[in-house]
Amino acid sequence: MIEEIRIRNLGVITEATLPLGPGLSVVTGETGAGKTMVVTALGLLLGARADAGAVRSGAANAVTEAVVRLAADSPALARAGEAGADMDEFDGGAELMLARTVNADGRSRAHVGGRGAPVGTLAEIGGHLVAVHGQTDQLRLKSQQAQREALDKFAGPALSEALTGYAGSFVRWKEAKAELETLRTEARERLREAEALQLALEEIDGLDPQPGEDDALKAVAVKLANVEELRAAATLAHQALVAEEFTDSLDATALVDAAKRSLEQVQDEDAELGRAAARLAEVGIILADVAAELASYGASLDSEGPGRLEEVEARRADLARLVRKYAPSIDEVLEWAAQARNRLDELTDDSSRIERLEAEVAGLDAALATQSAEVTALRRKAAAELGHRVGTELSALAMAEAELVIEIEPAPALAAHGADVITFLLKPHRGAPPRPLGKGASGGELSRVMLAIEVVLAEVDPVPTFVFDEVDAGVGGKAAVEIGRRLAMLGRFVQVIVVTHLPQVAAFADQHIRVIKTAGSGEGGMTASDVRLLDDEERVTELARMLAGQEESESARAHAQELIDGARAL
Repeated sequence: MIEEIRIRNLGVITEATLPLGPGLSVVTGETGAGKTMVVTALGLLLGARADAGAVRSGAANAVTEAVVRLAADSPALARAGEAGADMDEFDGGAELMLARTVNADGRSRAHVGGRGAPVGTLAEIGGHLVAVHGQTDQLRLKSQQAQREALDKFAGPALSEALTGYAGSFVRWKEAKAELETLRTEARERLREAEALQLALEEIDGLDPQPGEDDALKAVAVKLANVEELRAAATLAHQALVAEEFTDSLDATALVDAAKRSLEQVQDEDAELGRAAARLAEVGIILADVAAELASYGASLDSEGPGRLEEVEARRADLARLVRKYAPSIDEVLEWAAQARNRLDELTDDSSRIERLEAEVAGLDAALATQSAEVTALRRKAAAELGHRVGTELSALAMAEAELVIEIEPAPALAAHGADVITFLLKPHRGAPPRPLGKGASGGELSRVMLAIEVVLAEVDPVPTFVFDEVDAGVGGKAAVEIGRRLAMLGRFVQVIVVTHLPQVAAFADQHIRVIKTAGSGEGGMTASDVRLLDDEERVTELARMLAGQEESESARAHAQELIDGARAL
């Protein structure tokens, strides 16, 4: 809800702060005092078009600010977070500051949580927070989508369950139809794709590459290209380790063995030399193993025939061709081939898939027909009940002949929300044709119509704050009392702000705010207005003024007190 609104240099208001609370807040004041500036300020905070004419004469700009308390699950809170707003968080929600500045040249700036933001962001956040109904109203239920959503919420759990089932079938129906259409329209392209994949897989399977084979063959090719150098190095190393029997050279194994035997002869006299002898024995074993490996390596080089290098290079060339055509390495070629095999299986199964999808779509067509008919029936039942209840409210609001007509017509095509086009129409009196909301009714009548609708929908489809301007235009007496009573009823569920000139309405207020005009009190002798939250005694005085124009009249004050007591008793 809105906790506070601050206004500076807007219309006749130089500077004012409106403290607001839950329930019903009324704004009253003399004609021309600037009551509608409250609605103007809210409009600016909701993203309304900036009007330089609203800036107080002589001021550089007008500023409106609001402190809003948001629940943790509020869509407005999530949108403000996306806009980078700074917010004061608390258990269960956060407090957000919204601001709009309008310069005298008509340009404006918006701020959300202290951060500059597009005016459109204010409108998006405000759409989740406030619904304004009045002469220049921002009609909450203007769009057919909003009207459909309101009716669906009013219809309750039965329709919600039916819509959930329908929506699941609709999603799968769209998917199946799209897949079937793709299979039918792209048959020739899919056939060409299958043929290309088949040829590619035949080429890959014909060479039968193995994982890592390209890298392994590269190593073999390098080895074979340097075989003489490798053989010479291995032979020399082997001879250094193990000299041939017919030579007089001392080899490494013989030298290590001699050292070991020398130490073994004295190891009983010194344990340290015994440990050294043991380590030399290990070295001898390692040298013998290395010598054997070098001999084996030399033999393997001799076993490679003269044509082996040509064979390896030829295989490498074949593998390189695959790499150039399909993937950066043989391992990735094999991965691509696995994916291509799956895709080929899919493409070659087109005919059977088409048959399965045709059967599935036919079944879903029948299911959707049944489910959408159930949804339509539940909507018609809810529409009749909603229209009746709104009509009852309108009778009490001095619009006895008015009717809310809810048309439910077949949609051109199935949609995610069903097969219906829903339109809220107002029939102002008998014999008149129903017309869309907002047409064929005065601002005051439209506000009363919207009040009646909002009262009925309050328990199932509320927004946090409602603002009504001119809701009591053209009425008085008992009808005015009924308007006040219904505003108070709506205030049990949401925050309600009402600009009114009727004491019968103001008597129901939880908070009463008065806009006070002081002629010639502003700079340069201009008229200025101030805003005050009234206490109980001041409320009686204000209602007496509204009743008789005589704040000190005892009879007027007695009547005012009677109105307040009567409102509290209802």
